[in-house]
Amino acid sequence: QVQLVESGGGLVQAGGSLRLSCAASGRTSSSYAMGWFRQTPGKEREFVAAISRSGGNTNSADSVKGRFTISRDNAKNTVYLQMNSLKPEDTAVYYCAAAKTPFSVSVPRTGGRYDYWGQGTQVTVSS
Repeated sequence: QVQLVESGGGLVQAGGSLRLSCAASGRTSSSYAMGWFRQTPGKEREFVAAISRSGGNTNSADSVKGRFTISRDNAKNTVYLQMNSLKPEDTAVYYCAAAKTPFSVSVPRTGGRYDYWGQGTQVTVSS
């Protein structure tokens, strides 16, 4: 069992930056690939970024490439999402998730492949 708690959300102006954190407890997070997803009311959950168990492999959505960076510190059981050049369309609730993957390099993009989810943190970008 893994518990995930996100933090770092808030209100920021367009062009600004935020860093989200996801603290994992329970089984060590280094056993899981980690991902960030986001969702706005009335829309489906959207993949944002993922990182492999060791942190050596990452994947991100085209909409955030070049602006968002996912990273992890396995010693601290924490995953980060650095968000730069934020746009109003980035406004959403951001969720952290953990996936048991058979391969250490896997970076799942599909929500159904994740086993544990956090409660989410709101990010609001004003224009």
